[in-house]
Amino acid sequence: MIYPSIDELTKGKFNRYTLVVATAKCARLVTDEYVRQREAAEKLISNKETEKSLVAMIKREFRDDKAVKTAINRINTGEFQIKEDSLVFDEDVTNG
Repeated sequence: MIYPSIDELTKGKFNRYTLVVATAKCARLVTDEYVRQREAAEKLISNKETEKSLVAMIKREFRDDKAVKTAINRINTGEFQIKEDSLVFDEDVTNG
């Protein structure tokens, strides 16, 4: 990983281990969202409720990018935040 650097992601507040665990948790959330969107799209297609293709019904960020890359980008932009007292993401940020 070249960009963003580990220093940019941790901002001096967290060690690498914390960053790895947080990235893994965030990547899991991304993967779960992909699965949810895919299942919903498959259900609509099987019920013939839409003419769209499966690919067109899943958001690009979940469909085309790797989950870890998306997780790192979300942590970098602040969409997901690591709380100092635990490795749980800020609920207000993740639900938005």
